[in-house]
Amino acid sequence: MKLLLHTCCAPCSVYCIKSLRKEGIEPTLFWYNPNIHPYSEYKARRDCLKNYAESEKVKLILEDAYGLDDFVCGILKNASGNPKDLEEALLLRCQNYCYPKRLRKVFEYAKANGYDTVSTTLLYSIYQQHDIIKDLMEHLAKEFGINFLYRDFREGWKEGQDEARAAGLYMQKYCGCVFSEEESMLGREVSRQMKSKNISPTNQNVRKIIEKAKQDGAVNKVTVRRNI
Repeated sequence: MKLLLHTCCAPCSVYCIKSLRKEGIEPTLFWYNPNIHPYSEYKARRDCLKNYAESEKVKLILEDAYGLDDFVCGILKNASGNPKDLEEALLLRCQNYCYPKRLRKVFEYAKANGYDTVSTTLLYSIYQQHDIIKDLMEHLAKEFGINFLYRDFREGWKEGQDEARAAGLYMQKYCGCVFSEEESMLGREVSRQMKSKNISPTNQNVRKIIEKAKQDGAVNKVTVRRNI
């Protein structure tokens, strides 16, 4: 088996590499993540992965592609001027654009460079849309005639995170794109307010806090709907 493993970051790679090696599978890591913004964040994750791959003596292929304008325009290209279309494009950005763009590139590279099997560390994260990623990988595998190695790496989530922290790896605080950064920051602010006021984390209470922020001009309608 010649496995090309799409890799979103070093921390998500730890358990995946470890568990694959236990099976006798030596992966080649493949970095292609134009979803990560801003550039400082992109560079931090990329460079951390480079250092980690070197320390683990695992081969790493870098498809360096940073481009905020291209990524955002790609998400919004099918949205008209209708606010509902724009909102839907943002809500469905992962499954309709982000996952397909990144994972198709992996299969294209694998096909052109003699890899017979593909997988992704996205299957490790408990925050990603696991079933959608699995279905997409299966579809791409049939299209390109390449095997998809499916593993539910989520079973090693805590183990991998603990090892990543112990190794001093850079631990990101949001998925990658500017929209997820916004959601993460808003979520932390809501949590801070609820904790300071000893408010229980029910949907109703979260809505009240976000609506107050909305009235104050701190967030917009799209952000509110994505976070409740």
